[in-house]
Amino acid sequence: ICRFIVFIKFGKIVALFLLLFFDSYLFNPSWLLRDPKMKLRTTYKGFTKAVNHYFDKIIPMIVQLQYAKGGPIIAVQVENEYGSYHQDKRYLKYIKKVSAPLTFLHIYIFLISLSDLTKWTLHFSQGRSPILMMVYTARSLDGWGTAPHFADSHSEYFLEVREMFNASFSLNFYMFHGGTNFGFMGGSASLDNYLPMITSYGKYLCPAAISNLGIPKHPQPDSIPKATYKSVITPYYISLWDVMPYLEEPISSVKPICMEKLSVNQGSGQSSGYVLYETMIISGGLLTTKGHLQDRGQRYPLWRVCLGQVYKNNPTLRILVENQGRLAYGQNINKERKGLIGDIYLNNSPLRKFKIYSLDMKTKFLRRDLPNIWKPVVFKHQGPAFFLGILRMGNYPRDTFIKMEGWTKGVIFINGQNLGRYWNIGPQETLYLPGPWLRPGSNEIIVFEEFKPGLQIHFTNMSHLGMVPWRANCSI
Repeated sequence: ICRFIVFIKFGKIVALFLLLFFDSYLFNPSWLLRDPKMKLRTTYKGFTKAVNHYFDKIIPMIVQLQYAKGGPIIAVQVENEYGSYHQDKRYLKYIKKVSAPLTFLHIYIFLISLSDLTKWTLHFSQGRSPILMMVYTARSLDGWGTAPHFADSHSEYFLEVREMFNASFSLNFYMFHGGTNFGFMGGSASLDNYLPMITSYGKYLCPAAISNLGIPKHPQPDSIPKATYKSVITPYYISLWDVMPYLEEPISSVKPICMEKLSVNQGSGQSSGYVLYETMIISGGLLTTKGHLQDRGQRYPLWRVCLGQVYKNNPTLRILVENQGRLAYGQNINKERKGLIGDIYLNNSPLRKFKIYSLDMKTKFLRRDLPNIWKPVVFKHQGPAFFLGILRMGNYPRDTFIKMEGWTKGVIFINGQNLGRYWNIGPQETLYLPGPWLRPGSNEIIVFEEFKPGLQIHFTNMSHLGMVPWRANCSI
């Protein structure tokens, strides 16, 4: 919360007015899902208790930063597109009541076409307050393994934008310029299927499209120069299996436990990252999950595994499960438990007696739990492992983009901070690395690679988003 308040105050320093959106459900807080009956964004007591606690802490801070009190905040939004999730009018009244100390603009999002929506129907619903479209999605989100989306000046988006302008609407494009997430915060979408989002993405709206809307052009500040640093080799590695004895004591359980219910992080469970499940098997056969694995799993050892077959020549079965991102909207947000969320089966018999390792990949994990037992890379290691490289630079680090060409799938850490995911199925081909993440002299880069590493870590001065032909056969 402290960083959040500092960020708002910085808006005033640079002479910006702020439209603040802080949500009652915080984009699916994982610790609430420890309650098996949890119903997010309703008047369920378990949820309202958490919202009351959160609002009691944050609203007094925000009140002092409103425009009427000399701050930069001119409006606050406390819910978003609720009609696409539920129709609980008691919940809307509750949210309005608990946020009453704020002087905010009520935003109503209607799930009907603009041709049916006039400023008069809006005035009838919300009074004579200004008409503001808080979230106008400029294009579909980009998911792993899908072609990137681009909005041009002839698309339906801009026909609707012109219509809104003609009706004297104000609107916020989502997103106007593109950008990046960091760490595991990319989230996911639920369209026809679950679709995890990429970390770094390119421009959403091209300049030509914007000019065709009739928006006045303004002088653009000079872009911050980007650097292309010398490629970094990763001469040292540690296998994940070598790290396991140094981790915190694993959780022993007869049955699998999802990450939210793990007894870690002072009892709040695990929110993101990976979970490793380990059990012993006494025979080979067919391994099935029956829909109890979220979101993505890989079993080890990798050899002699085909179409779910497990062979008894190695009695230890390990399953590494990745949380690829949580849904932030839609009907399934109450089902967003991750890891093994139920039994898995060998020859239709449920497996028992698990050791469960929490691998949240936080800064604490890298600095405390990752042992200093690095070994030289003398062969092409395959399987989950950490790789170490050093990026050296002068006194003035600059922004750059990391390109993981030749690597397969994993996560990059810069000086102990989780930069984000990479995956060779695209469309993301570069990760934005801000200059302030770097320091003069030596910078530690650790890569967690799930499968097969590359030879070097490359850098470029421009982002790249798009499928390329050689990726046709490289999906894992």
